[in-house]
Amino acid sequence: MSPRIALLSCLALLVAGPAQACYADYRAKMDNPLRLHYGVIDLPDTACTIEAARPLIATRLAASGWELLQIVSIFGSDGLAARRSDAGSYFLRF
Repeated sequence: MSPRIALLSCLALLVAGPAQACYADYRAKMDNPLRLHYGVIDLPDTACTIEAARPLIATRLAASGWELLQIVSIFGSDGLAARRSDAGSYFLRF
């Protein structure tokens, strides 16, 4: 790679700034006995769409025996405070 291309690549990264944080709120269940929960989960910047987030969230939840029912929404850090009390102990748990 030429020095000029390397410099332009670095400048492009600086202009773009840091990656934006993204989060999802979701609903999950566990059977026998039936338990439901609403939670908020931190996502990598590569999974900031519902389609990209679905397998990641399902895998994280399944490791603890939970089944993903629904992704309610994907949002940025500005939406965390409004969801903290609703998520309770499932706020950023998984």
